[in-house]
Amino acid sequence: MGDESEWMKLPIDQKCEHKVWKARLNGYEEAAKLFQKIQDEKSPEWSKYLGLIKKFVTDSNAVAQLKGLEAALVYIENAHVAGRTTGEVASGVVNKVFNQPKARAKELGMEICLMYIEIEKPEPVQEELLKGLDNKNPKIVVACIETIRKALCEFGSKIVQLKPIVKALPKSFESREKAVRDEAKLLAVEVYKWIRDALRPPLQNINSVQLKELEEEWVKLPTTAPRQTRFLRSQQDLKSKFEQHQAGGDDEEGDEEDEAPVVDAYDLLEPVEILSKLPKDFYEKIEAKKWQERKEALEALEALVKNPKLESGDYADVVRALKKIIGKDSNVLLVALGAKCLAGLASGLRKKFQTYATHVVPTLLEKFKEKKPQVVQALQEAIDAVFLTTTLQNLSEDVLAVMDNKNPSIKQQASLFLARSFRYCTASTLPKSLLKPLCAALLKQINDSAADVRDAAFEALGTALKVVGERLMNPFLVDVDKLKLDKIKECSDKVELIHGNKSATCTKAVKPAPQVKVVPSSNSGDKVDAPATKTAGPPKKPSNKVGLTKKLKGPGPASAPGGKGKKAMEVKEVEPELSLEVCEERAASVLPASCLQQLDSSNWKERLASMEEFQKGVEVADKKELPCQALVRMLAKKPGWKETNFQVMQMKLHIVALIAQKGNFSTTSAEVVLDGLVDKIGDVKCGMKAKEALTAIAEACSLPWTAEQVVAMAFAQKNPKNQAEVLNWLSTAIKEFGFAGLNVKAFISSVKTALAATNPAVRTSAITLLGVMYLYVGAPLRMFFEDEKPALLSQIDAEFEKMQGQTAPAPIRKLVKRDADDEETPEEQDEEENGNVQDLLPRTDISDKITSELLEKLGDKNWKIRKEGLDELNTILNEAKLIQPNISELPGVLKGRLNDSNKILVQQTLVTLQQMATAMGPNIRQHVKTLGIPIITVLGDSKANVRAAALATLNSWVEKTGMKEWLEGEDLSEELKKENPFLRQELLGWLADKLPTLRSASSDLILCLPHLYSCLEDRNGDVRKKAQDALPMFMMHLGYEKMVRAAGKLKPTSKDQVVVALEKAQAIVPAKPAAPSKTSSKSNAARPSSTVSVRAQTATTNDDTDAVALKNDPKRNKSGSTAKIKPGISKKVPSKQNLKDDDDKSGPIFIIIPNAKEQRVKDERALKVLKWNFTTPRDEYTEQLKTQMSSCVAKWLQDEMFHPDFHHHIKALSTLLEHLESETEGTVACLDLILKWLTLRFFDTNTSVLMKVLEYLKLIFTVLSKEDYHLTDNEASSFLPYLINKVGEPKDVIRKDVRSIMNMMCKVYPASKMFSFVMEGLKSKNSKQRAECLEELGALIEVYDLNVCQPTPAKALKEIASQIGDRDTSVRNAALNTVVTVYNICGDQVFKLIGNLSEKEMSMLEERIKRSAKKSSTVSAKQVEEKASRTQGLNQNAPVPRKGCEEMPSKLKIMYRTYRIQARSSNAHSSSESNPTIPREFQLDLDEIENDNNAGRCELPDLVQHKLDDLYEPVCLPEPKNRSVSPHFDEIHGSTDSTINFVVSQVASSDINTSIQALAQIDEVLRQEDKADTMSGHIDQFLIATFMQLRLIYNTHMADEKLNKREILKLYSCIIGNMITLFQIETLAKEASMGVLKDLMHGLILLMLDSRLEDLDEGPQVIRSVNLLMVKVLEKSDPTNILSSLIVLLQDSLLATTNNTPKFSELVMKCLWRMIRLLPNNVNIINVDRILLDIHNFMRVFPRERLKQMKSDLPMRTQKTLLHTLCKLLGPKIMDHLALIENKNESELEAYLRRVTKHSMALSGGKIDSDTEKGGSTIEDKESKAKISETLAEIFKKIGSKENTREGLAELYEYRKKYSDADIEPFLRKSSQFFQNYIERGLRLVENEREGKGRISSSSSSAGFSSPADESPYVASSTSVPSAVSTNGEEVGPAVYLERLKILRQRCGLENNSKHEERQPATSLLSKPTVPTVASSSELLHNKLAHLRDSREYNQEQESHHPPMQTNSNTTSAANLDDLKKRLERIKSSRK
Repeated sequence: MGDESEWMKLPIDQKCEHKVWKARLNGYEEAAKLFQKIQDEKSPEWSKYLGLIKKFVTDSNAVAQLKGLEAALVYIENAHVAGRTTGEVASGVVNKVFNQPKARAKELGMEICLMYIEIEKPEPVQEELLKGLDNKNPKIVVACIETIRKALCEFGSKIVQLKPIVKALPKSFESREKAVRDEAKLLAVEVYKWIRDALRPPLQNINSVQLKELEEEWVKLPTTAPRQTRFLRSQQDLKSKFEQHQAGGDDEEGDEEDEAPVVDAYDLLEPVEILSKLPKDFYEKIEAKKWQERKEALEALEALVKNPKLESGDYADVVRALKKIIGKDSNVLLVALGAKCLAGLASGLRKKFQTYATHVVPTLLEKFKEKKPQVVQALQEAIDAVFLTTTLQNLSEDVLAVMDNKNPSIKQQASLFLARSFRYCTASTLPKSLLKPLCAALLKQINDSAADVRDAAFEALGTALKVVGERLMNPFLVDVDKLKLDKIKECSDKVELIHGNKSATCTKAVKPAPQVKVVPSSNSGDKVDAPATKTAGPPKKPSNKVGLTKKLKGPGPASAPGGKGKKAMEVKEVEPELSLEVCEERAASVLPASCLQQLDSSNWKERLASMEEFQKGVEVADKKELPCQALVRMLAKKPGWKETNFQVMQMKLHIVALIAQKGNFSTTSAEVVLDGLVDKIGDVKCGMKAKEALTAIAEACSLPWTAEQVVAMAFAQKNPKNQAEVLNWLSTAIKEFGFAGLNVKAFISSVKTALAATNPAVRTSAITLLGVMYLYVGAPLRMFFEDEKPALLSQIDAEFEKMQGQTAPAPIRKLVKRDADDEETPEEQDEEENGNVQDLLPRTDISDKITSELLEKLGDKNWKIRKEGLDELNTILNEAKLIQPNISELPGVLKGRLNDSNKILVQQTLVTLQQMATAMGPNIRQHVKTLGIPIITVLGDSKANVRAAALATLNSWVEKTGMKEWLEGEDLSEELKKENPFLRQELLGWLADKLPTLRSASSDLILCLPHLYSCLEDRNGDVRKKAQDALPMFMMHLGYEKMVRAAGKLKPTSKDQVVVALEKAQAIVPAKPAAPSKTSSKSNAARPSSTVSVRAQTATTNDDTDAVALKNDPKRNKSGSTAKIKPGISKKVPSKQNLKDDDDKSGPIFIIIPNAKEQRVKDERALKVLKWNFTTPRDEYTEQLKTQMSSCVAKWLQDEMFHPDFHHHIKALSTLLEHLESETEGTVACLDLILKWLTLRFFDTNTSVLMKVLEYLKLIFTVLSKEDYHLTDNEASSFLPYLINKVGEPKDVIRKDVRSIMNMMCKVYPASKMFSFVMEGLKSKNSKQRAECLEELGALIEVYDLNVCQPTPAKALKEIASQIGDRDTSVRNAALNTVVTVYNICGDQVFKLIGNLSEKEMSMLEERIKRSAKKSSTVSAKQVEEKASRTQGLNQNAPVPRKGCEEMPSKLKIMYRTYRIQARSSNAHSSSESNPTIPREFQLDLDEIENDNNAGRCELPDLVQHKLDDLYEPVCLPEPKNRSVSPHFDEIHGSTDSTINFVVSQVASSDINTSIQALAQIDEVLRQEDKADTMSGHIDQFLIATFMQLRLIYNTHMADEKLNKREILKLYSCIIGNMITLFQIETLAKEASMGVLKDLMHGLILLMLDSRLEDLDEGPQVIRSVNLLMVKVLEKSDPTNILSSLIVLLQDSLLATTNNTPKFSELVMKCLWRMIRLLPNNVNIINVDRILLDIHNFMRVFPRERLKQMKSDLPMRTQKTLLHTLCKLLGPKIMDHLALIENKNESELEAYLRRVTKHSMALSGGKIDSDTEKGGSTIEDKESKAKISETLAEIFKKIGSKENTREGLAELYEYRKKYSDADIEPFLRKSSQFFQNYIERGLRLVENEREGKGRISSSSSSAGFSSPADESPYVASSTSVPSAVSTNGEEVGPAVYLERLKILRQRCGLENNSKHEERQPATSLLSKPTVPTVASSSELLHNKLAHLRDSREYNQEQESHHPPMQTNSNTTSAANLDDLKKRLERIKSSRK
């Protein structure tokens, strides 16, 4: 205590925790000051105090606690992390602050609680305060109530939840402490302000005195609603509004009225459970004969149902009993009492009563025949209460059924019920589809003879008019006379709606008077949700009354609005028929008199002229005044539709279409012409015009009406042609108009008639029409045709199959309204089109077939009778096909059968329920609570087959209903609560499957959480696993916070476990599926037909085409033709069902579950599941795979995969192909399951499926190798044996694909392990399989050496050799070939390995070995190619290593695979990869041969490759294989190649010393010139190992602080030194391939940018060394490879795929600039085609617009510089180098090159002319060039063979002598120095032998051979001899100098024409003679210009190599050139 200086020096946070209270006091004071000073709310300082704030408020010292509270308040107000402390601090305040005697402490505690609420944490604060109400200390209770009251007063009821407060209030009123009761009273008053009378029911049981006091206080309260005065941080906008209102007075108080939420008293009540409280004899008494006993039972029930809120339960028996009382009891008093009980039950259950509503409403309506007022009143209350539990839509059928009843009382009460129901509706909850039939029935009743019925109907119609407005009601009131219409409007004015008086008729927003209204204790479901103030649309017109009266003026009867399923709005009013005289008079006003006179002329020409005038008259006439009926009647005059001349008839039909399009065409007018149109529709000449006219009429009068009339007329005739064409027209029309409004029932009847027709054309048309209908209706359509003959049914099925997978096209036509009054009708039409098309299907009412006898059978004690009942029910369902939802009391009985003791009956019931779901469709949702939930209960059955059946039934129900009904209420949580492990795991699995597909879920899902958490701790492991899987799916809808809060109520031990599980689940929560795109009907209608046709084509593309397209271009989904169609246009959602399906298919197909694959492997090892091993797959394997897939594969895809029809398998495979690129991770996660499913498909007999499977396998293994993925043993063992079985297929194409896949398998699975599986294939009885397996074994041994043989080479070879004696020839040959392959590797050692063979077999083997020895010198290209493809990561220029492959580290092999795949996929450099791999000494520079720039042309690569293959075949393999092998077999394996492989593999070692030793050994080899060549062929391998080591240093060693950095620097020095040595040896440097160089440059640049090196002493020196190394790499590597790798690296870096910085890209571009500077030297030796292909790929990824958007312009400048340099060097010939680019339109490269070339040619003046002169020889030059290459190839072939070497040298000497300009440099560039010296020496010997005759040409040719090729296109290589001394040191004669002088004179234009013939330029040796000596002056000038320009270009090029030379000559040449240009211009002008 005395030493205060100690704690005074401590930091603030330590003071706050100090044991001395004064230190803490001081700490709190300083902390408060610090908190006020911190300005940044996100400052890291706040986090220091997170764990201390609770200690601030709970300090044991009262003085310190006060300061701590003040500091805590400041902290909470300012810190952004304060919310994390809410729970613990609030708890501390309640328990340690509210009990303090100091008032200040209590105030601060309250303020802290309120501040937490302000910072968005009201729930935890309220939770802690409510816990405080249970505290034993009354001080704490009082303070908690006061804080709650204050929070409610300030923040309002939106922030503070009232339900838990109201629930706790009664208990506070019972407290012994007066202070608590008084505070509770104040709280009750405060609550009353916010919810008014809703508070009364919960407090009805408190002390009467207290209640009276409360009533007195409530009366004193003001009537205005209270307002929020304190706001959350997120409500600052509301705060500013509030402050403005406060400043400006309360004038605008009404504006904020809507802020007070309306609270329903029902929500505040606790439910009461009454079922258990019913008297035990209730059901006996209620059926007793004495009415007194029945009354006693009802009174007992009435007392129970008076509880305002009832607990949910099974009330089916109670409802059934009440229904019987109401319907059948003779005592009217009991009927009234039963109705009261029913009303109480409905009011208490609300939404939970919905299940029973449809069962009781018909009975209530029928009972309205009773006339006693008390009975009627009770029935009214009952039916009104029932209505509030459901929707009018569900009850409409029952109401409509009694509207035609004979009893007027029933009709009256039904109308009154509708009137009362309408008052609860809004415009949105009373749609036109519902209103239409109700209005039709009510309109009949306004003409009833009984006044009461009429008045009730008027009231109902008036209420409907008030709700929806005149605009929607007008079409239904067309036929109502003026008096009745006024009566309806009068009733409408009197109506007061429940939701306010605003209706759709309002055209002006009227502000209601402020009022505080409590919603009555009722709930009308969805109807309440729509705001009462919402108007139906903008007021486009002052009033619609005008339109209404206008329609009433039209005389004549009108059809019933609801007739035959047509829309009332679509059919125009019926026009009266006009007499012929009136028609003629009206037609005369439009048509000329001559036209009318000639209409019936006997001369066809006059009739034709009349038609032409008729057409003109119609076209000119005003649209509004066009008398349609009169005109069509004129057309129908004699001869009318019997017209014999087709021209006149065509005109007539065209005019009908014109009138229908232009005028106000009514159905009366249509009836005049339809008969004639149908008669002509089958006519060959007039049929098309008739169809056009029908389409126009359909647009005018609606398709449903037109189609019905036309079909009826067609089938009334006997003309099959007309019938067929009508059906064809209807098929087209449905696609154009859509399906809305069509009378499906009538069409089905007509189609059935057509299918029965004898004419095949009619049947075909009918089937086509069915196909179109299938697009809209779907599978239920087939039910109506199951009775057809099998042959016909198969045709229908085929048509449906064609349509499967297609979506219905968007309508492009619609009903055209030409009346001004009908402007808004299309909107309404669109609304109705969006309805469910399945609702149009005719459904049968089976309620009369559900007899009491059937129900008794189903409930019988004898199981056989129960089964009979189920069979009868199945028969009823089968006959009805589609049924109405009214199924009487069947649900209750079937529910009992789900609990049947006989499991067979349970399964049969489930099948029946599944069938019922299909038959009832979406209407089955009203039976979800009665029958659906019991299905879930069956999931708890102990038998797996019963559970599987229940799950299938459950899914079939969900398909029809959606998930909404299942998740609402407490039923699901009650099921989960049951401690049945089977039920829990099945239900959780089902929820985990369904929840991710939903965009939103019911809030009732939170009720399942406690049970879900208990499942996490269940004793059953499967339940725990399922619960863990379901957690993320629940979190997806409920959110992490809610779930954590729910976990807070668990026990501490359980809570910790659950929170950990929640945190894990949070990381894998799936995203909610996106909402499907909606396309409005208007946009569809406006879309041109061309777009629709494109979309239709796209939709009908078959799956195979898609798969092929995907294979060719995996990214096709982002580009191509399909991309041109907008997503919104390409899809139209025709129905809700299809919308749901599309939604299901929109998400990912694989669900990635962590460690799921590993768990499946463990299960298989532990024998929990069947091991995947079978001869043929049994059902249990299929079921097991299906179960395993259910958790990780999308449901819809799983359905396709396990569908019995093979077409679905093809669709599944197509889907897998489509998603392979986008869902690679998911594919890998489920790979074991996918491969298992593919093995099942191997057993299918369908070839299409098998080919698709193989196609997918090829693609998936390509992707896996790219991803560097390795198959696990489990995956391989489940798949490889079945793949190997397929290699024995009889079809060649399948065998070829299987072999290809097996070849690819080596990239993802070790060859040694695969060897074992292939060996197993030798045991097959299929000889083809054995032969193929032997060939595969031979290939594996050839590539991987004998080390691949398993278990040992001896055992494997004995098994292989045993096949030599096979009866099948192909097997014997394959076995012999395999053994010969082994012999080629190890020689005679093979005889020891294969063991003893019979004499015959041994002789066969020896003979085969002898033959192979003869053929060993010629290896087929196919073998080499196959070998190269199998070999992992070999350099394209290196020989195939025979040994040491297995010794390399596995990582190095993986790298090899990756680079080969990358090179193939990125640039497809097929030219380099397809070459056979041959030894380096005999390789030629193919790139230079292909691109011989001396002639400036690109040779055909195929030709060159072909010749070179032939040329170098003999030296493709090492020494002859038939040499005797040393007995020391192991010494062979210790060869040089093997040693190098081993040392190189050590370079990549993770041990630094090992790596340094390996590098030292390699460095020693590289520094010795005679040994450096041994590294040839291993350069790529060495470079891969090197940069793998660089990567290891960068990622691991540099990050390891324990490692000595000097060791790392030493390793760096070794690596860089080795590389510099390597890249100084040009021959070795050029062996580095493109992919390896790319990764090397990537690693070196990263090393240069490594900031960690700068911190080391010698780091900068390392960076400088790397810089030097990079320069060497750029200069010495193969120019094509290094340039290509830099372009690809730049592309990758700009795409940020390598996580690079901008500095990285900049360094890559600097390297490119250096290469560009070197281009003039390298342009002749680079493969320009490959470079342009890489630039093309770059420009495709980065078009000009994308490059412009980048921050830096360097990439664009680099690209331009490279292209400009290439164009400058190659000129127009650069366009010949685009051969490798398949689609030049994918990038701007070609266009850009043309632009640059054109520009440079324009600058170069007359160069075009000179080129033109030489143009004639181009073709000949190409041909001669090919011959030269061929000749040279033959010569070098001879030199390469030992026998013909001298002959070859002599021919080469003669060839050089004859063609002194020939350039053999490309043939020698990549060969060894030894080979070059050999040829030089040989040529000198030949020259000496020939007596020195050819010394000059010899020396010149040798000099030309040793010098670089000349870059001038006109000068031979021999002219560039740099010295006067030949290569052998002899002096050159004067002839050489004379030749050089001639050339120089020629360049300067001084050549003597007389001697021109003595020597021609090289380019003209094989072409036409040069310009003749006698020439015009202009031609001479042209020649001189050409020579001068060539000379200047040559000098410029020389200057680039030797800058000081020839400066004067350049200047002179330029001056001469300008002078000559001027002279040429003068000559040209003088000639003109």
